[in-house]
Amino acid sequence: MADPKILAASTVITMDDGLPRATAVAVAADGTIAAVGDLAACQAALPSAPVTDLGDTVLMPGFVEPHSHPLLSGMSTQSPAHWIAPYVGYPTFADVEALWHQLHADTPAGELLMFNGLDRLLHGCESPTADSLEAYFPGRSVVVADNSGHAIYCTHAYLKALGWDTAPPADPPASHFGRNADGSLNGQAFEVAACMQMAGPALAKSGANPISSTAEWYALMSNNGITSTTEHTYQAAMQPAYEALSRLPSCPLRISLYHVSTEDSCGDEFTSTADPDFLHKNGIKLWADGSPWVGNVALSFPYLDSPATRAAGITLDTGGLAAMNYTKEQLQSVVDEHASKGWQFAVHVNGDLALDVVMDVFNEGLEKAGLKSTDHRWRVEHLGAAQQPQFARLAELDVHPSMSVFQFIYWGDLLDGQMFPSEIGANWVRTGDAVAAGLEPSFHNDGSVSPPLPLLNVHSAITRQTGSGTVRGEAQKMALDAALKAITVVAARAIKREDKVGSITVGKLADFVELTADPYEVDPDHFRDQVDVRGTWVQGEKVDLDAFLNAAGVTDPAEHAHLHSLGRSGGGCC
Repeated sequence: MADPKILAASTVITMDDGLPRATAVAVAADGTIAAVGDLAACQAALPSAPVTDLGDTVLMPGFVEPHSHPLLSGMSTQSPAHWIAPYVGYPTFADVEALWHQLHADTPAGELLMFNGLDRLLHGCESPTADSLEAYFPGRSVVVADNSGHAIYCTHAYLKALGWDTAPPADPPASHFGRNADGSLNGQAFEVAACMQMAGPALAKSGANPISSTAEWYALMSNNGITSTTEHTYQAAMQPAYEALSRLPSCPLRISLYHVSTEDSCGDEFTSTADPDFLHKNGIKLWADGSPWVGNVALSFPYLDSPATRAAGITLDTGGLAAMNYTKEQLQSVVDEHASKGWQFAVHVNGDLALDVVMDVFNEGLEKAGLKSTDHRWRVEHLGAAQQPQFARLAELDVHPSMSVFQFIYWGDLLDGQMFPSEIGANWVRTGDAVAAGLEPSFHNDGSVSPPLPLLNVHSAITRQTGSGTVRGEAQKMALDAALKAITVVAARAIKREDKVGSITVGKLADFVELTADPYEVDPDHFRDQVDVRGTWVQGEKVDLDAFLNAAGVTDPAEHAHLHSLGRSGGGCC
């Protein structure tokens, strides 16, 4: 319960079209919003409530990240793992190599090392194998996760430790292991199930505290203004961990769960001892195809032959529909089995060919279940290569696009002319076309594929600036208001929580973000430099990340040791 209070700010941007601006918010004892308006109106609603003047702070609804993987992100990027993504301090492969040599020299022999974030395109390196990793880690067990979440690489010593040098496993469904000509493993795994089968034992051996490392990821999201997010790789084994996190003091995040379709219990009802406002199940997650950064994405067009694709070892022709993780019939069977249960489907799809297949599956599934013209809110995730005519069909099917603006931010300079022709690459993540088709997209960062930076997504959407500041695909620009809605009220609708969060509206939960400046009054070209996050509020209380992290740090890791072997069906998904 929150203490009743009134918050006054320089301005309150409500994201509620009925009352777009205010100067005060009244918070009731149950942590809901009792009044919005000026100070007098809020004092009339709560006459005895103390007033906290936030000064020049701009108050907005807490940001909503509608597609993330907090638990696996924390476990794979926080200590004892090493996060080596290009945008967190390792921009070149030479930087990665230097770290690898240093850690091998400084780490006791026999101690396993784990890395996450290697990017073949941005780092300019080929896909590692056990042979190539031997040059950096002779005799050591090492696991390296590709930044895309769709590939894992390991050393010979690690294969031997698993017994896979003499008894290699069979390929799991919709994924595979890299193999030498004689059938032995080459130290590579591709797609979700194979990746987690390879990585799970490393997580178990690392000795990390899953609650503590996940709490660090929660804190990272909170520091960037996020108060609600999802677990898009939910497996039943994660439930105790998410329940434990929700009970820690000053928990900064609300979690909506999307259960992986590869788990038999994906269609089961969800019951929990946690507060349903902090933990609930929304739907079922599927992967239609792979990642543009690995080259296993179902496209109607080939990659360009360029220095970037050659350095990354990307095959120019992905094989079209051969890059699908599932056939249309397999996807259809999952949708048909669970559509009548009321679950929301969320399907990872990057390639334009894959999107056509998914829309065919959705159309047939909605028809069979009698859900057309209902508020089903089925979703498609990422849509990097989606083409202009496809957005009209998404609108016709009333399918929500959760779009990965981060793909354009970090890879845009390579997409335009290095990976694909400019007419495709410059327009990657066609947010402008989505809006023109009558859709309201939400934005996500898909942690840990990219850092959780909602304001950077807004900046790129309104300017079409890549990470280098270069403007590409200006026709895909969005209006500021639409971009801010994509991380607030529209994102809340995407996770079916618009009755609870996403706008500062009477009756909703008092989740806020404090900003340093008014987003509507800054120079759009320098938006990200002028607007920053000061802190967040959840259910009417200022989030205390120190209290949250301290409590997470003293949890008993043994209670959640099973998370290290989640294995077999989860992972990231850019």
